[in-house]
Amino acid sequence: MVSNRCKMVVKEALKKFGLHYTPIDLGEVEIMENISDEERFLLNAELQKSGLELMDDKRAILIEKIKNVIIDMIHNNTEETIKTKFSCFLSEKLNHDYTYMANLFSEVQGTTIEQFIIIHKIERIKELMIYDELNITEIAWKMGYSSVAHLSNQFKKVTGLSPSHFKHLKEKRRSPIEKIGHSENEIS
Repeated sequence: MVSNRCKMVVKEALKKFGLHYTPIDLGEVEIMENISDEERFLLNAELQKSGLELMDDKRAILIEKIKNVIIDMIHNNTEETIKTKFSCFLSEKLNHDYTYMANLFSEVQGTTIEQFIIIHKIERIKELMIYDELNITEIAWKMGYSSVAHLSNQFKKVTGLSPSHFKHLKEKRRSPIEKIGHSENEIS
């Protein structure tokens, strides 16, 4: 529950049931009242209408927190997060031993934290390339890669394409507005 839409859905559901809560952050909300099993069931049903769910399992909650911290770090990274070793950042942010979190994550998700990070970084890189506001060197720096070559190798390993080939395909799919609806011979 990182997006504003998700937060809004949760706030509306809590308000609908007259429940008070502490501020919503990183996929977590603390309800101030004790609620019955029936109220919990109804609240969960309301949240499921929007694709959300209540989680009671501490392991599942920690997994969601790990995912949310990773996604937040990748999309809202700062110079501080770029320079910090991610295992230290995650441990500090969630107040758990990294080895414990890494083992739990692998066991439950069937992939490593590192792979989860790489996949999300590559998706963010694609997004930045499509926006076309930064060149590949700036993207590599922004995403914390030691070099463009490191970014390119990881990008190709995940997507099967080099960043330049991906960008070329993106540009090939787009047509200039003035060419839309005209044959190639009509435009000079």
